[in-house]
Amino acid sequence: MQALMKVELEGLKLFKRGKVRDIYDLDDALLFVASDRISAFDVVMPNGIPDKGKVLTQISVFWFEYTKDLIDNHIIATDIDRIIDYDKRLEPYRNILDKRSMLVKKTEPLSVECVVRGYLAGSGWKDYKKSRSINGIKLPEGLKESDKLPEVIFTPSTKAETGHDEAINEEQTKKLIGAESFEFVSSKSIEIYKKADDFARSKGIIIADTKFEFGKLGDKLILIDEIFTPDSSRFWPLDDYEPGRSQKSFDKQFTRDYLDTLDWDKMPPGPVLPEKIVTKTREKYLLILQMITGKTL
Repeated sequence: MQALMKVELEGLKLFKRGKVRDIYDLDDALLFVASDRISAFDVVMPNGIPDKGKVLTQISVFWFEYTKDLIDNHIIATDIDRIIDYDKRLEPYRNILDKRSMLVKKTEPLSVECVVRGYLAGSGWKDYKKSRSINGIKLPEGLKESDKLPEVIFTPSTKAETGHDEAINEEQTKKLIGAESFEFVSSKSIEIYKKADDFARSKGIIIADTKFEFGKLGDKLILIDEIFTPDSSRFWPLDDYEPGRSQKSFDKQFTRDYLDTLDWDKMPPGPVLPEKIVTKTREKYLLILQMITGKTL
């Protein structure tokens, strides 16, 4: 089974190639196509995870629909027939694009990543150990790794084109996007997270943390990019949850954990992932798709 590492649509204008998505400009809209590339520590690995792009897209589509009562999003169409009706030049690529594409509205993205944390993990746990705070938000003494936080917190970061995103506090965020936008995205991010986490728990999943992107459409802020995928979120199995240690995961943390065992300096180029790691990672992505949406590919 081959991983789709690069999406080449001849005769169409490439807008941007991200770590995972290849984005095409269709004049009045953008076409997001999720490849099977996988990145870790901001480095794209030389080989990918077969079907990963389809899983990311189908999970995002589910969550965009589930949260649309809380906020508008950038989706125009996700069905392949409707996408091709929009631009007939895409017909030769039907098989490549099916299930891994979203036709979306053009927006002006905000210059911050909107990170929401419900549990103490990852960089948040590292920060807490040093300062008993995350992004300048003071937390109680005595919390353990993976503890549920007293309340859900909004901990934004910069969006780095290269290198690592950097955590920023409320004041810094307001300088970047304005006080009004900050109030909107911070409260809306927490509201969306809480709704999704309640649903996920009913399916046996804890969403420990996640990140959103918002874009301006006219004078309105809407949800864009991807939401609650194994790439943008930390998913834990509810039945195995135990504070005081790192948790098993349904996300790409499994791949990160493998890479941490290597003598690799976290700089490009990344190491080739062994077949067993690729297979196991693919299984985790497919499992989370089925648990969340009730569907398979």
